[in-house]
Amino acid sequence: MSVMPVGGLVPQAIDDAAELVVRNASIHTGDPRRPRAEALAVRDGVITVVGDDKDVAPHVGPDTKVVDALGRRMIPGLNDAHLHVIRGGLNYVLELRWDGVRTLRQALAMLREQAARTPKGQWVRVVGGWSADQFAERRLPTVAELNAAAPDTPVFVLHLYQSAVLNRAALRAAGFAKDTPDPKGGQIVRGRDGEPTGMLLAAPSALILYSTLAKAPVLEGEDKKVSTRHFLRELNRFGLTSAIDAAGGFQNFPENYSTVVELAKAGQLSLRIAYHLFPQTAGQEIADLTRWIEMARPEDGDAWLRLNGAGENLTWAAADFENFSQPRPELGDYEGEFEKAVRLLMENGWGFRLHATYDETIRRDLAVFEKLAAEGLFPAGNRWLFDHAETVSAQSLDRVAALGGAMSVQNRLYFQGEAFLRRYGPGAAADAPPIRAMLDRGLTVAAGTDATRVSTYNPWVALHWLVSGRDIGDLVLRSPANRVDRETALRMFTVAGAELTGEEQVKGVLRPGCYADLAVLSDDYFTVPEPEIANIESLLTVTGGRIVYAAREYEGLDEELPPVTPAWSPVAHFGGYQASRPAGVRQAEALGEAVAESEQHRAWRARRGLAPGAADMPFDPCFVL
Repeated sequence: MSVMPVGGLVPQAIDDAAELVVRNASIHTGDPRRPRAEALAVRDGVITVVGDDKDVAPHVGPDTKVVDALGRRMIPGLNDAHLHVIRGGLNYVLELRWDGVRTLRQALAMLREQAARTPKGQWVRVVGGWSADQFAERRLPTVAELNAAAPDTPVFVLHLYQSAVLNRAALRAAGFAKDTPDPKGGQIVRGRDGEPTGMLLAAPSALILYSTLAKAPVLEGEDKKVSTRHFLRELNRFGLTSAIDAAGGFQNFPENYSTVVELAKAGQLSLRIAYHLFPQTAGQEIADLTRWIEMARPEDGDAWLRLNGAGENLTWAAADFENFSQPRPELGDYEGEFEKAVRLLMENGWGFRLHATYDETIRRDLAVFEKLAAEGLFPAGNRWLFDHAETVSAQSLDRVAALGGAMSVQNRLYFQGEAFLRRYGPGAAADAPPIRAMLDRGLTVAAGTDATRVSTYNPWVALHWLVSGRDIGDLVLRSPANRVDRETALRMFTVAGAELTGEEQVKGVLRPGCYADLAVLSDDYFTVPEPEIANIESLLTVTGGRIVYAAREYEGLDEELPPVTPAWSPVAHFGGYQASRPAGVRQAEALGEAVAESEQHRAWRARRGLAPGAADMPFDPCFVL
């Protein structure tokens, strides 16, 4: 019966026995009718009982899998309301992840090691999930450092939606030369001789970064499935059981969606995915949306894979790119085609989401919606929302509420906060995005990460940001009045996401009749010191009653995955997110880095005769008394 030895639960010969029982847990159900419990039972992927041992005992049969949570905190499975999970899965095993790496020294060592094993024709790519502010050195790698680490292997390092650093080999592989023109909205930084230096800038459009990355080799065939399955397992590692895919540039339908479709057919998804469709070709948006509307309806699909609508762009002209190191983009006239797109969606029962960073853009979009509202198209039951909204005003939020909209916020300013602060000042940064003002208006406010090309996919980093208001460099940005308590933040990562997909009756809480999606945590989210929230992981993640991730005492209970391919993959050697060490270990490591840097400096001085006597002289003679 038992997966772990459990006393007091005797198997019964019953026909409707639970398939899984988790007991001896400190359960936060998310259900106001029964907020706390100790055990639950699962059958056919759905929770059947929530209570204590005596409640689940009658449902334990000879084949029931019983897991002892050992008193740990259990929560509903997390739901990232804005994650580029499809694109991330197709590329996961090709990417060297600097998420969680504490020093540039370590990051460059990883890059150097990976370049040595990467075969000819392939690239080393670092794509999102990190910021220069996370490093002790608080800077980007230089082109010279990339050239030294990988003289012959192309290296592409993306830094947020701001810039990319390429080595010489990558410049050649991407075809950048002296006569290569700057693309619209982007800049190829050049030296005195006019040759590209290796720096690319989003000025402010990130398309130069996307289009360059798109020149790198991609996975084919079964490797795409393996990559996606390992990415989903990595998300399960942090307690994620659902995600809403926000589509994005260079994510074409249907070809780039075929991998998750095939995995869904085979019953191999370990994460529930609701996806959006994003027109990819400027000038063709209305034609694309029209074709998609004829092909599918948002209510089609199932509990594992479902269409949720269009976006996060509807028309390219309406996209307000957010590079906070650059001024806000001035958009041209876009309302005509934008209105056509919105009208088409609303008349055909499609919801949508909109990338909108600045209030200036949001006000223009709302004016279009209000025009259509006069015809009865808003509010009309279609689910729609604004994403990001860092500078949305109180007046715009009132208009969103009146039109039946919702909001989705992400921890982009955890990574880009200092750039935002320098440009817009501490007052704006304290209120960006205005989460409390959104909640106070009764709006659905869901939370996500916007991973993987800016933020990390680790949801606990985002939960820490929601609660603390701090950025990756530990700078306090959001004011106390614009932070949320831990329970509210968790609701934003569970129930609110389910509301965006119309699944709030079956997802986001632990109660009978809801999906058996849950996570048993490494530490108690509600009691750990605030800085430690970001270090939480799941030890046992269950999606639809299946154990999809298991660690420590539960290791080996989860489903077996095929090995990572190709064998030279960075993930095969380094894994994904680099787990943070305890504070004392981090302090010791930082001191070790300082000692190493000091030794390098001493040796440098000795080689140049600046430390007379011998290379082993331990002190600068200027300080010898």
